[in-house]
Amino acid sequence: MKKTLLFASLLISVSGFAQKKKNAAIPQDTDKQTVISNIDKRFDEYAGISKQIWNFAELGYLEEKSSALLQEQLKKEGFTVQAGVAGIPTAFVATYGEGKPVIGILGEYDALPGLAQEVAPEIKPIPNQKGGHGCGHNLFGTASVAAAVEVKNWLKSSGQKGTVKIYGCPAEEGGSGKVYMVREGLFNDVDVVLHWHPGSLNSADAGTSLANKNGKFRFKGIAAHASASPERGRSALDGVEAMDNMVNMMREHIPSDTRIHYVITKGGEAPNVVPAFAEVYYYARNKDRDILQSVWKRIENAAQGAALGTGTKVEWEVLGGVYNLLPNITLAEIMHNNLVKAGGVIYNDEEKAFAEKISQTLGEQKVPLENAAKVKDFRDASETATSGGSTDVGDVSWTVPTVGLSTATWVPGSAAHSWQSTAASGMTIGQKGMIVAAKTLACTAIDLYKNQSLIEKARAEWLEKRGANFKYEALLGDRKPALDYRK
Repeated sequence: MKKTLLFASLLISVSGFAQKKKNAAIPQDTDKQTVISNIDKRFDEYAGISKQIWNFAELGYLEEKSSALLQEQLKKEGFTVQAGVAGIPTAFVATYGEGKPVIGILGEYDALPGLAQEVAPEIKPIPNQKGGHGCGHNLFGTASVAAAVEVKNWLKSSGQKGTVKIYGCPAEEGGSGKVYMVREGLFNDVDVVLHWHPGSLNSADAGTSLANKNGKFRFKGIAAHASASPERGRSALDGVEAMDNMVNMMREHIPSDTRIHYVITKGGEAPNVVPAFAEVYYYARNKDRDILQSVWKRIENAAQGAALGTGTKVEWEVLGGVYNLLPNITLAEIMHNNLVKAGGVIYNDEEKAFAEKISQTLGEQKVPLENAAKVKDFRDASETATSGGSTDVGDVSWTVPTVGLSTATWVPGSAAHSWQSTAASGMTIGQKGMIVAAKTLACTAIDLYKNQSLIEKARAEWLEKRGANFKYEALLGDRKPALDYRK
């Protein structure tokens, strides 16, 4: 294993040298080189932490072991940790340093339900495990901690004034954990927030995401014998199915870039019993929050109509709601330059063989494996493109200037929320991408501490895009965290 890691380290160094030649205009910085070297030296340690979280595979708001592990690591490094913030037992804020500027780094660690997959290049579920890290949040949280630790070390050794905060953010997958942290004012004193996300390529484009609102609709009917006395029953499942039919017909008459998806979570217990209770879980998305709110209201109306038509009753609970990302070109360009400095992901022979087998399962989405080693050219996609997904980082970005990146933690062409991404997130392919992210985050923070005029420029851009009269209001209202949404 040590020989493999040494070989991989040499390849990464060679790749880094090539990138430096290609980007000779980027000035060399001994502080950054030290940070990059320090993170490389701790590869095994951080890989071990990410693998533990991968094994825990804890769902949203249930990440007790994962959160505790990261908090323990930060305490060892001299951070002051405030746990259980914003009314969420698994959320935390860890702080080091004093004074301005204050740089925040986001970390996530929740798994997804139904994606328990072994580290294998074929479908191989893990028996009796509820979830898996199909979005790579085991890597996300670990890399963010690694970056914060190196920023702390640099602040201490350089004597630079400033504060670094690492935010432990639970339940990103549908639970909107960061929304409650924003609502609680935990970002009010922060100058810039940095984040990243696992992916299948290396990019720091300035893009946006879809705003999202989601919730569960619960229908109540009357149980009866489905054959002997059906006239005495009122099917809650009929209510769910009538609602689903109406929403599906509604798709023809909403903006084409809107996304609506649902799953029936409860549909009854036996065919010969008229279901007295049924539940359906809905997501709606659009880049424009006003359009999203309008579509969601129509979904609520469909639920009411379905209940009226089936003689049932319906109630609904909004479980989550997140803003679209507000991109910042100033910060994205800085992060891109540091991603180029960090370089891409180079596979050793064992990883390449694994990746080739994964690639064979991707069908038309198959792309060259060499893409993992490349850094995508910078692109301002702030007005033209979205990720297709949603994230509660969006709410943070409307509260403080925010910037993120993606690194090749998965085999190129792999989709998020898949068995392929789960498998790669539990091995060295994902861990190498995680290290690239940690280096990029740490180097970007150093740039901002050293040149605070960049922060001022980023803030001016942010204020112009956000608008002078903007007032933050959470899409999920004033509800308390939905701590039981994954139970």
